[in-house]
Amino acid sequence: MVPREYDLSVTPRKERLTVTVDPEFVEAGNRAVATGSADSLSSWVNEALGERALKDRRLAALAVAVSDYEAEFGHITDEELALQLRLDRESAVVVRGQRSGVA
Repeated sequence: MVPREYDLSVTPRKERLTVTVDPEFVEAGNRAVATGSADSLSSWVNEALGERALKDRRLAALAVAVSDYEAEFGHITDEELALQLRLDRESAVVVRGQRSGVA
């Protein structure tokens, strides 16, 4: 079976699904509906599933990119990862908000 590509902008039809969900997620979805940030609990859950599908696709693409890189240049070592982490931290710009009431 060919994997289905997810196009979050076009949904020709919906399927009814019964799932078990942790209560805190149901509460979060209901709060989103109550505040107007979601049209319905179903749309909120549908959006979350779409975001997860997109994340999974991106992680799979990243795994392929790393595999291709390592096939060409060799295994990425722990030392290389530690060096890159250090360089990233050194070049980072830290932005912190100001606390209210603090002059």
